[in-house]
Amino acid sequence: MTRYLPQDETSKGRMLRYALGSFWILAGILFALWAGLFWLILVPFVLDYYFLRYINWSWASNHPNRVVRFVGTLLGDIVFVLLAVTILQLYFFQNFMIPTSSLEKTLLTGDYVVVNKFSYGVRKPMTPLSLPLAHNTAFGHESYLDWLKLDYERIEGTGKVEHNDLVVFNFPAGDTVALKMTNPDYQTLCHVYSRTVVHERSDYFGEVITRPVDKRDYYVKRCVALPGDTLQIINNQVYINSVKASNPKHLQFNYYVQTIGHSLGAKVLEALDISKSDIRELNNLEARKLGLELFSDSENAHLYNLPLTQEMFDKLKKEPYVKTIKIEEDDMSHSSLYYPLNSGFNWTRENFGPLVIPKKGMTISLNDYNIKCYRRCIEAYELHRLEQKNGVYLIDGKEASNYTFEMDYYFMMGDNRHNSADSRVWGFVPEDHIVGKPVFIFFSKNQETGSIRWSRLFTRITKDL
Repeated sequence: MTRYLPQDETSKGRMLRYALGSFWILAGILFALWAGLFWLILVPFVLDYYFLRYINWSWASNHPNRVVRFVGTLLGDIVFVLLAVTILQLYFFQNFMIPTSSLEKTLLTGDYVVVNKFSYGVRKPMTPLSLPLAHNTAFGHESYLDWLKLDYERIEGTGKVEHNDLVVFNFPAGDTVALKMTNPDYQTLCHVYSRTVVHERSDYFGEVITRPVDKRDYYVKRCVALPGDTLQIINNQVYINSVKASNPKHLQFNYYVQTIGHSLGAKVLEALDISKSDIRELNNLEARKLGLELFSDSENAHLYNLPLTQEMFDKLKKEPYVKTIKIEEDDMSHSSLYYPLNSGFNWTRENFGPLVIPKKGMTISLNDYNIKCYRRCIEAYELHRLEQKNGVYLIDGKEASNYTFEMDYYFMMGDNRHNSADSRVWGFVPEDHIVGKPVFIFFSKNQETGSIRWSRLFTRITKDL
């Protein structure tokens, strides 16, 4: 076989090539032992490039045709960059844009953050056949092939999820998606419209597809409860194991603000750092339903619904034109829309639980209450078949009186408590959905004005942000 050795190579150059080859082969083997033996596929190519030279690595740069020379070299550079960036994103760091206002004032819509995957341990790829740099879609189609799936495995990281950590994870309720209506999630859509309607009305809801764990959409929330914790929310205050939890710095709720003789104009909203999309002005009919005092048009009265932190609340309350500030109360008629769906528990976003967060190795009795709370964990996340026949519960066809959890779970909430679809709506986050911790903001763009938020660039993200 022909060997394509470098031309005019000196003995010193050859020794340097051998030294670099030895280093990269050793590095490749160690990386494969750490990240997965699949990556050993790269070692033969490194061995040939630095030692054997049976592959003509310089065919493009030495080609007599200038166009072929340019295109071939460019393609080689692109392949190398894609490989390097793919490894970087899979195992080390990944960028992520904040898509919603659920963490408003802490992380803003339009913030671009870097996620550290070492923080909670690197999750090995579970769907390895995927287009580089694409998550779950590319060119209007799925960017991956799911006929090859690997078991969940996580490389030990530098720490574990703690209370109040900001965490990036794959959306648990994103296992099934109606492509034209991704919010609310599929389970809620089926509850509201019925599963039959959602599947039959593809013109309205879109095609219904399923996605593997690591190809579900990315979400970021704050972890308020850990595996084994008992969580309860009483009048908007979170309690963990019956102890009042510390609230985030920028915790906010929706309020009704009634003004007289003055409107909340652009300057006032800018001073309060409230985006236009978060404010809604109500009419007299809506005010009457809320039991708020009505004013005549001549008094220049206004009623607004908007989110406020405690600091913003105190600031606005001092304004002489503010007549009333009343917190927005949840409608009990919506209780069936909170987790567990249609349970009859009458839990709401501001009064929820108590609920025990599942922990690996924790055993529960199989009864009506626990089935309502944990059925989705057993069936959707731990992939067991749960049935009830003649008053007896069956797990994978075998009679069972209890169940032992195989994974840890977490309860996530947004800081924008009244504008956050979180664990109160769709339930627990299993450990195999955890991606990493956001560590800093590398870019931020106001989605309403298109302007760059220069003050947020390269801001370090901590749980106290």
